[in-house]
Amino acid sequence: MYKDGANKAGRFVPFSSFDSADPEDLWAYLANYEAQTGGRVMAIPHNANLSNGLMYDTKRLNGKRLTEEYAGTRMRFEPLLEITQMKGDSETHPKLSPDDEFADFEQMDKSNLIGTAAMTDEMLPGSYARSAMKRGFELEKRLGTNPYKQGFIGSTDSHTSLATAGESNYFGKASMIEPGPERWEHVLIESQTDPSLTSYAVETSASGLAAVWAENNTRAAIFEAMERREAYATTGPRITVRVFGGWNFDADDVYRADFASHGYANGVPMGGDLSKAPKGGTPSFVVRTLRDPDGANLDRVQMIKGWMDSSGNTHEMVFDMALSDDRQAGPDGKAPPVGDTVDVGNASYTNTIGDALLFAHWTDPDFNASEHAFYYVRVIEIPTPRWTAFDAKIFGINMPDDVLMKLQERAYTSPIWYTP
Repeated sequence: MYKDGANKAGRFVPFSSFDSADPEDLWAYLANYEAQTGGRVMAIPHNANLSNGLMYDTKRLNGKRLTEEYAGTRMRFEPLLEITQMKGDSETHPKLSPDDEFADFEQMDKSNLIGTAAMTDEMLPGSYARSAMKRGFELEKRLGTNPYKQGFIGSTDSHTSLATAGESNYFGKASMIEPGPERWEHVLIESQTDPSLTSYAVETSASGLAAVWAENNTRAAIFEAMERREAYATTGPRITVRVFGGWNFDADDVYRADFASHGYANGVPMGGDLSKAPKGGTPSFVVRTLRDPDGANLDRVQMIKGWMDSSGNTHEMVFDMALSDDRQAGPDGKAPPVGDTVDVGNASYTNTIGDALLFAHWTDPDFNASEHAFYYVRVIEIPTPRWTAFDAKIFGINMPDDVLMKLQERAYTSPIWYTP
């Protein structure tokens, strides 16, 4: 479940001699690599949604208790996690976030990665990023260090050597399920123990992409941006999103010509930390988002907040910070849907709804300076055709009614954390 690392020149190198499934063995391997080569490496855990709760567990893989050393080592070598990819989205789950209307996105949650054991509800908190970050607060209270304080990226995880993360140009997870009239029903993961745990190509997504805010376009600068977690994920589109958090941002700051330099000078970017709130201070955030130039308009910009109260209980809430088409939230705080222009039969849509550019300024209305919290931005596109709709049109096939034909693509920024 782990990606490869990079040497001091920023070149990614395979760990061909590493064959342990235990991340602690991997970290020891990485530490030895750095000591012998002078390079810097990281591991990026992926497909948490198929880990059956092991990715963000409350105990070590060997069954022993987590320790502060474990938490520190994990943060040393794993500054990022993969929040979305072809084999499902790992942000959250409807059972974990029942009040989040966008939680049910590209779910692949039947079993573990090889289809040998079913996913149970008890495993869900250890399989998704949002619940893991809340769990991290609980562990930090006990250990003194948060092992799940990670930034976000997306990736394809394709085995085709083709970088095709777009719904209209999806070549599949592997070469045996490249475009063709029957590929949607091909087996992806065949369970040897329970046919109901078998996964099919139709369940895969044309995701995803990793984005970083680097000082320049060099391997070293990109690697450093990843180390400081100034990175974000998209489910495929090239959405641009930038966020800064601080104590003194105001609504006009989103329009500044020097938005980025002002953000760095007066706050922290995605992946950063806020601490020790000034007396009476409340964190405020400024966000700018731009649609993919060749893609769909934006529906909304949201802030996802998670926190731990004084009793040690964790909570989450989703706030709509900016809505397209001049929509306003209703009395219940919910925004009306943006609409839907998708023509499934023709695998098409129009940008007659939504906005190309959305700005947001948001101040936490329920901030408590004594409570640990995290904040990350989620950008949602208007509905667009899924790759299954393109296949149905191109190959002239009919798929069952339960096959998803459209979706709302998105981006997730790395969180900004608040520590009392």
